[in-house]
Amino acid sequence: MKKQLYIILLLFVVSTALRAQDAPVPSEIQLEWQKLETTAFIHFTVNTFTGKEWGDGTESPEIFNPVNFDARKMIKVLKETGFKMAIITAKHHDGFCLWPSAYTDHSVKSSPWKNGKGDMVKEIEQACREYGILFGFYLSPWDQNHPSYGTSAYNTFYKNQLRELLTNYGEIAEVWFDGAKDKKAIDMEYDFDGYWDLVRELQPRAVMFSDVGPDVRWVGNEKGIAGETMWSTIDVKPENAPGKMSPAYLNVGDPNGKLWIPTETDVSIRPGWFYHAEEDDKVRSAQNLVDLYYTSVGRNSVLLLNIPPNKEGLFAEQDVANLYEYRSILDETFRKNLAKTGADKSLTDGALESYITLHANKPFVVKLKKKTTFDRIALQENIAEGQRNEEALVEYWDGTAWAQLSEHTTIGYKRLLRVPLTTTDKIRITVKKSKAPVQLAELGLYKASARESNETNE
Repeated sequence: MKKQLYIILLLFVVSTALRAQDAPVPSEIQLEWQKLETTAFIHFTVNTFTGKEWGDGTESPEIFNPVNFDARKMIKVLKETGFKMAIITAKHHDGFCLWPSAYTDHSVKSSPWKNGKGDMVKEIEQACREYGILFGFYLSPWDQNHPSYGTSAYNTFYKNQLRELLTNYGEIAEVWFDGAKDKKAIDMEYDFDGYWDLVRELQPRAVMFSDVGPDVRWVGNEKGIAGETMWSTIDVKPENAPGKMSPAYLNVGDPNGKLWIPTETDVSIRPGWFYHAEEDDKVRSAQNLVDLYYTSVGRNSVLLLNIPPNKEGLFAEQDVANLYEYRSILDETFRKNLAKTGADKSLTDGALESYITLHANKPFVVKLKKKTTFDRIALQENIAEGQRNEEALVEYWDGTAWAQLSEHTTIGYKRLLRVPLTTTDKIRITVKKSKAPVQLAELGLYKASARESNETNE
């Protein structure tokens, strides 16, 4: 009987290990992308000068003249406020190109800016290299200016422009596609497979975003809020082309999904994606931006925050001031990991590849060297081996018994928990349900900045 039980147990362990091995895991470029945590969008085109959000392609290049455009000044702000990459809207839906494309005259070469000799994409790219952050670009598939749009010839035109951007601007970290277009727009079948193949050929280190991947997916809203439960895995069916998949599905993911396609949470610092003077008093506050960090990065996503330049070609003063304050608050909160006073070093060394294995319903106790006061908890899984946690409980020792601090679902790359102010010398983590033993890579205990509130954007 004992021998039979042993064989059954052995088969269970082997089958569990095999299931874990079969689970989707991130590629090397997806893993490095996830570690960026915060990236920046720079929305800039003729819309900045017309006051529109979506141009219609009839705008004259003559209106585009940001006389004080300074890429270095803007990228310096991004670097100093913690952003690891900048993505420029090389072409938005209006079809106007911020680089002198050889395939259309609807670009900066027909504008008065720098007498038609400028290349805004190049200046942004060079500034990114100078300040040590990554560079990416957005190339809208929907083009309301080009006469071939709606025909198969447009796919050739689009690939020609894509090739220009992929070959003339050094290493590209991210290429941003989307399926957005007006319901009244000309019907057009985009050759996304061909677009993606070109990126893989010319920039194999670049991740690609669209609603459904292939490397990064949309979070399902533009509010800056990832799902409380957030799986990096989904399934993509033929009918779920960009623009067609359910936002609700994208916002949660699928624990049984066969593809690793993590989320990017895109949101703007202003109500619109482009600068409008009438929105100068509607800029997100520093506290609101901090909240976005918790509801994106703190929920297993990457925050892509848009900061649009004004007509001068610079970030507006209020946007810049709020960015610096936001970064200051985060730095103050997360400067010192209080768990280092007792937790295993593998949980506080900043490396995902060193971890503690947690089995379901087997509590793991962290004994601190002294009583410690905190109100923020950070948890990270070794996602290089997949995402496993489904439900977990965090408790603290109140002197006589274990008391609950947080009960949560997914962890993934990072889970940030805002909890009541707590003083204790012991915490306990219990995995209640998981797809396989959880590889807990990092544990952080922090005391929030006095300038940070516990309110959220939701």
